[in-house]
Amino acid sequence: MITLREVCKNLGVSRRAVQGYEQAGLVKPTGRNTRGYLLYNQLEQEKIRKIKFLQDMGFSIKEIREISEAPKDVVKGAIEKRIEALWLEIDRKENIIEMAEIKVNKKITLLASAVGTK
Repeated sequence: MITLREVCKNLGVSRRAVQGYEQAGLVKPTGRNTRGYLLYNQLEQEKIRKIKFLQDMGFSIKEIREISEAPKDVVKGAIEKRIEALWLEIDRKENIIEMAEIKVNKKITLLASAVGTK
């Protein structure tokens, strides 16, 4: 078992995030050391890792709580749906980038012609 500080360092999560997971009932410390620091076993660490991944995918804590109690096929479907949404978001952002580059290039061309440079 490791302390909350070590969990945060190892998994790249904030203390506040883990506390939020605890308040949502998604994880719980598995003990305390002699100094009173919260300890987390391997199972709870894995839960935290999965929660962080799902949050990175865009799931809310409420959604994570709902799918954590769902059958595997429901979880799989929710993740597949989120992946599809992420791909659509990537496409949309690529289009925005392309439009921005066109606008920037037009402005540079206009500016260059206004000052007489090529």
